[in-house]
Amino acid sequence: MRFDTKMMASSALVLALTGATGAWAEDTMVAPDDSWISVSGTVESVTHDAFVLDYGEGVMTVEMDDGDRDADGYRLVRGDNVTVNGRIDDDLFEARTLEASSVYVENIDTYFYASAFDDEAINDVIVTVQTPVVISATTVQGTVTEVGSEEFVVDTGLSKVRVEVDELAYNPLDDEGYQKIEVGNRVSVTGQIDDDLFEGRELVADSVITLSSSS
Repeated sequence: MRFDTKMMASSALVLALTGATGAWAEDTMVAPDDSWISVSGTVESVTHDAFVLDYGEGVMTVEMDDGDRDADGYRLVRGDNVTVNGRIDDDLFEARTLEASSVYVENIDTYFYASAFDDEAINDVIVTVQTPVVISATTVQGTVTEVGSEEFVVDTGLSKVRVEVDELAYNPLDDEGYQKIEVGNRVSVTGQIDDDLFEGRELVADSVITLSSSS
C-alpha cells in the first residue's frame, strides 16, 4: 500500500471515511464502516512501517504500509502532531493498534493517505481535522448497545467503547431537547480518551452526532 501526499491550502482538512465496497465487502468479521476511528496525538517513535502515537492518556501503535514516505519528501519524526484515521486491528483499548488509512501532519499542513482507499465510495461520516491538533482527541462511530443516565456504550464492530456525556452542555440521554440517544442508534462521537478509576478506559464526549435512528 503506497501513501501519497496532498498539500492543503487551509488549516482544516476533511477526510472521508469510506464504505464497505470492493474487497472490503468480503470481510466477514465486521462491516468496515463500523470499525473506523480518528485519533490525534504526538509521534513518540518511528520505524519503517509503523509509529507509536502518544494520545495523551496512553500510547498506541499505528501501522503504515506506506511504501515510500521518503520518496514523498517527508519522514515522520518524534514530536510531530498528527491526526490518524484508520481501522482498528484489535480491541482499541487493549491491543491499541490502528491500521492507518490517512495521517494528517500538522506542522506541514499535509496528509498522507493510502492510495488503495482513494477511489472508494464516500460513507455518511465525515471527520474534520482542524489545527491546532488537539492531543487525545478521538472520533469513533458505531451502534449504541447500552444506555444509562450519563453514559452509553458504542459497538464499533471490533470493540465496545463506553462514552461519558457529563461534559456536554446538554444530556442527549434524557427526555429534554431534540436529541435522544437510544439503543440501536448509529452515532459518531468525538471526545477525549480518559482512564476512569472504576470504569477503566472510556471516551469523554465533546460532541455526539446521531447518524441514523433505531426506528
